[in-house]
Amino acid sequence: MIDALQNAAPAPAPADNAAHLLIVDDDRRIRELLRRYLVAGGYRVTTAGNAAEATTAMRNMSFDLIVLDVMMPGEDGFSFASRLRGDTGAGAQIPILMLTAKTEFEERVLGFEIGVDDYLGKPFEPRELSLRIASILRRAKPPEDAGVPAQVHFGPFVFDLERGELRENGELVRITEREREMLRLLAAQTGATVSREALSGTGGAGNERTIDVQVNRLRRKIERDPANPLYLQTARGAGYRLLVDR
Repeated sequence: MIDALQNAAPAPAPADNAAHLLIVDDDRRIRELLRRYLVAGGYRVTTAGNAAEATTAMRNMSFDLIVLDVMMPGEDGFSFASRLRGDTGAGAQIPILMLTAKTEFEERVLGFEIGVDDYLGKPFEPRELSLRIASILRRAKPPEDAGVPAQVHFGPFVFDLERGELRENGELVRITEREREMLRLLAAQTGATVSREALSGTGGAGNERTIDVQVNRLRRKIERDPANPLYLQTARGAGYRLLVDR
């Protein structure tokens, strides 16, 4: 991983409209190598050595994605991600890619329960990091298919596919980027079964059990009784489907 990052070719400054990434890692060397590699890939990059520095950066700048290390002095990555997802500001909506040596299933589930969008275990290949970042950013874009409805209604909820906004009785419901993308996929094919593979995207979060965890987390936001869902239903052995009013 280190050699590949060190060998990244120099690149011109990224475009002003390039995606802006926030790298949060307490290892200065890794932080700088990631910055150089991702700038060479065309991204704008800001770095922070800990959660406090990241919080300050987010007050002054907007970001399209956070690359977040788990093990940091002071507030760790899990706590920082949880704080962001519990916020009422723009930070609650920023996708998070977590870098971690903790690859056990329970650790991944914890992250997905908090609202992390994807995981990448250390050590990793820089090319895989680039692909996962591109995948998350691609999933965050609204669908371009003209046949997709602008909005879907189910019970007290309205989901706007273009804006990616979910509202309950007119009030905005906070959802993560992964939940937003799953809703877009389900709403674009209302009533039809969407496979777990499709719902996982191409970002590597495709383990069936982790998809189930993410669906269950979304159900807690849109179902009166998540154990007996009315809207987001399971197609046993196949995937999930969203039942809407119109």
